[in-house]
Order: sequence, then structure tokens, then C-alpha cells
Amino acid sequence: MSARSKSSTRSDRPLVARLWHGATPAAQGDAYAAYLQQTGVKDCRATPGNHGVQVLRRTVGDETHFLFISFWESLDAIRAFAGDDVDQARYYPEDRKYLLALEPTVSHYEVLER
Repeated sequence: MSARSKSSTRSDRPLVARLWHGATPAAQGDAYAAYLQQTGVKDCRATPGNHGVQVLRRTVGDETHFLFISFWESLDAIRAFAGDDVDQARYYPEDRKYLLALEPTVSHYEVLER
């Protein structure tokens, strides 16, 4: 099978991207990144129907912003991770210790190209 046909076959399966944003004081960025790995990243990857996680980090002034992107085979798979209201953000017990605000919702996008 050529590289082109592998790519075509792979992209024929729809995926849903779930995007969450959070911000911490810059001084807590490294600690929160480690906590995020132990909680959200680990739980996402362990949930059936998850097709990967990407965590992006950007420090601007005295704040560090995180963009957590997870990829899912369906909204039903997301429900297994997030609960019935897939648009509601999922938080862990110590998130309040790090985050400047608990943003209530996430965004979902259909993945068109990968």
C-alpha cells in the first residue's frame, strides 16, 4: 500500500478533537504541566476511543497558558471520559490550586486533516 493510500484510509475515519484551555501563574507552569500529565493526559489515554493527546504551553508575561487537545473516535467515547455533558470541562481536585480560573466549557471540532 502506498503512503498516499495509507493516509487516505486513515483520514476516512472521522475524529473529534476536544480542546480545553487553562492558565496558571507562570511560576506554577512547570508544576501544573507535571500535574496535568498525571491526571488529564493519563486518564484520556486510558479511555477507550481516545486517539491521542497533545498539550501545548505558552508563557506570556506572568501567565502560562495550556491548550489540551485530545482526539476521539466519537462523542460517545468522549462521554466515557467527560460524562454526559461533553461540553463541560472536566477538572481534578488540585486544579483550583494551580489555575487562575476554571473555564466551564470545552470546544469540539471535527478533524478534517491529519
